Amino acid sequence: MKHGKKYVEASKLVDRATLYEAADALALVKKTATAKFDETVEVHIRTGCDGRHAEQAIRGAVVLPNGTGKTVRVLVFAKGEKANEAEAAGADFVGAEDLIPKIQNDGWLDFDVVVATPDMMGVVGRLGKVLGPKGLMPNPKAGTVTMDVTKAINDIKAGKIEYRLDKANIVHCPIGKASFSEEQLTQNYEALMGAILKAKPSTLKGQYLKSVTLTTTMGPGVKVSTAKLA
Repeated sequence: MKHGKKYVEASKLVDRATLYEAADALALVKKTATAKFDETVEVHIRTGCDGRHAEQAIRGAVVLPNGTGKTVRVLVFAKGEKANEAEAAGADFVGAEDLIPKIQNDGWLDFDVVVATPDMMGVVGRLGKVLGPKGLMPNPKAGTVTMDVTKAINDIKAGKIEYRLDKANIVHCPIGKASFSEEQLTQNYEALMGAILKAKPSTLKGQYLKSVTLTTTMGPGVKVSTAKLA
């Protein structure tokens, strides 16, 4: 894969053989962000889990203390009082069965997170083939299937992110923007890693965190030492 001049220059700042302490890695990642837009800082965690086993398929959510730097659009499936509550809490879109054809037939996907009250999951289930592959399906583990729609919306708007294993047993999460201070990024990184460590499956044999890499949208990867996390 051929990389552009900026990427090559940024790569020279990173020693690929070094496992950096988190604070040093975050400082370095900020330096490698050279794009014209405010790049997202991402964490990629390679685990020793086997997601094919249900008890090892780690999934959950955590509120980042400093948010993600991104404006998140929330769609809520609810009726009656709960729909009013969702609107009052600042949901961007609220609806019920009326939204099914709009999403299914018109391909409307102008939202980032979907929240649903438990009684609406039968309706939302009809959208499984559309929302599932995009990671938008509400899930109780992530706190997006709930009667407390106000809390769900507030958490999401405050910077709640979901983490889950992909098919290669890697977790990919944003922890902020390159414009964030090192302190803000460090706090967000620690909040995410704390949640990941708590989610360690009790049935797992062997190493849990195989590698942790920090990167920006367009920048090179910076490897982080997991010694203090073990």
